[in-house]
Amino acid sequence: MRKYFFSLIFGVLCSIPVFACLNGEILQLEDGSVLYEDYEGFVPYGHQFVGDEELMRILASLETGYKETGKVEYLSDKGLILIIQGKYQEAIDLYKKIEQLQPNKYSTASNLGTAYELTGNNSEALKWIEKAVKINSESHFRSEWIHVNILKAKIKGEKNITSKFLIEQDFGNGKYPVSDLDKAELFKLKEMVYYQLNERVSFVKPKDKIVAQLLFDLGNISYLSGEKEEALETYKMAKEYGFDLPVLEERMKLHSLPAVDNLKRNATGEIKHQTEPTRKAYLMGMFVSVFALIFSGLIVFRFRKKISLMIK
Repeated sequence: MRKYFFSLIFGVLCSIPVFACLNGEILQLEDGSVLYEDYEGFVPYGHQFVGDEELMRILASLETGYKETGKVEYLSDKGLILIIQGKYQEAIDLYKKIEQLQPNKYSTASNLGTAYELTGNNSEALKWIEKAVKINSESHFRSEWIHVNILKAKIKGEKNITSKFLIEQDFGNGKYPVSDLDKAELFKLKEMVYYQLNERVSFVKPKDKIVAQLLFDLGNISYLSGEKEEALETYKMAKEYGFDLPVLEERMKLHSLPAVDNLKRNATGEIKHQTEPTRKAYLMGMFVSVFALIFSGLIVFRFRKKISLMIK
């Protein structure tokens, strides 16, 4: 069984030094403290931070570090701790101070956007997240455009909480999810949606329409990628978060059907599913063909050897 790792909240942690990549990353703060260590996987269970006592110790260490060095990185990490503690206004005030000290830092803009969103001020959050994207569009595995769309959907209303609006894709309403993306494109989108979700579910508890929609979308991507267990777990989370369309129940049943290991594309570009029995039949056919080729070679070799002996 694959281990599933826990990431972090909204856009907060992109500002902090991170070692390793998406799966299995470690978050180490400026004072050397480790806030979390993650496991592998693409089911967005959210991040499990260190306990309250350890958070208080880290906070004191960061304050000492700033007094001794004057480095704003200590303040930025302190703001992160304040957000984790739910002290959003204190975090906003602190990041505004950092913005005055060192203007146009990506981490400041991103964390201000996060803090404002957590207070419910989506318009101000959008302003700062869009600024963060302009400063560094590569962050968060280039996924912050999804964050921008999430904030726009919140501002415009529930009618915009759709796959097409949030992630600019649609996986259909039939029994099977469909897509015209190839495997590489699906994996890239999977990373982006996963990253945004895994940060978000740490603070956004059921039920939530946006999280529910994104979980359903991630489940569809996992299924199309051949990861049926991941898809089922993610579909279950979508249901928990309030996704209640009948198509969800249909797709949850797909877990009991033959596994999807490959994706085929017809002339229209629609992805078709190659089930496990089909794949096994293909592999068996390949095995039989290779065996027949070897056997035929042996017969020819022995026949030629016999003729050679007769000639002698």
